[in-house]
Amino acid sequence: MTFATRLLTTLTESGQLCVGIDPHAGLLATWGLPDSAAGVREFGLKTVDAVAGRAGIVKPQVAFFERHGSAGYAALEEVLAAARAAGLFVIADAKRGDIGSTVDAYGEAWLSPGSPLEADAMTAYAYQGLGSLRGVLDLAEQHGKGVIVVTATSNPEAVATQTAVRSDGRTVAAGIAAEVATLPGTGGLVLGATIRLGDYGIAPESLAGIPILAPGFGAQGARLADLSALFEAAAPQVAAHVSREILGAGPDGIVAAIDRAQAELRALPSVGGAA
Repeated sequence: MTFATRLLTTLTESGQLCVGIDPHAGLLATWGLPDSAAGVREFGLKTVDAVAGRAGIVKPQVAFFERHGSAGYAALEEVLAAARAAGLFVIADAKRGDIGSTVDAYGEAWLSPGSPLEADAMTAYAYQGLGSLRGVLDLAEQHGKGVIVVTATSNPEAVATQTAVRSDGRTVAAGIAAEVATLPGTGGLVLGATIRLGDYGIAPESLAGIPILAPGFGAQGARLADLSALFEAAAPQVAAHVSREILGAGPDGIVAAIDRAQAELRALPSVGGAA
């Protein structure tokens, strides 16, 4: 089963909520945890426990573990393993990108079965061209994993680059989307929920069958109730990422926050799904 089939099945069966695991210092304090490797470990494992059985997807942000060095990576390994053991679809938000053997090594770290950092998918950059990820994409195809390519994001600093027009007349974002569409079920797109796809030259109907990771819901300003309006025909393919709005509820409120978000998504006529 390809990555695309696996993730789209998860969206249908377990709902479209993707819960971030982002243990930054402010949230650790809210949870009464130390800003340390031990703190991020406990934060991550408690989040996994809360999500399991209530939603189908988690997205650990690698940077918040990485800042604690080797002990932080050891904590991340435990969190990734616990999430996969709980039957969750795990997206490692690593945002790697390079060429040749370097990017191949990134793929081996995050997508190889048995790797200490094994995930179901990883985020990546392809501004050197999608071909720069060829080794990673081949590895993903071999093992049913996925590469979710940063395409059109919510941060204003990215607009000039992502809307720049390529020699073929498409924007950079639209070109990446079109190239990912040709992959054999191994690719997905990061499309921010606070942008208008048309401003980036992307038509929702051109995204058929491509899994979409959409950050920006909740604290960043996008509303889950607007998912269908934002993504139109592509709405059923969207993993709606919510982090601070759920995690900020604290360890005693996270379960209720997940349930509220799932209920809001299931109320949308073109979304649905059941955990």
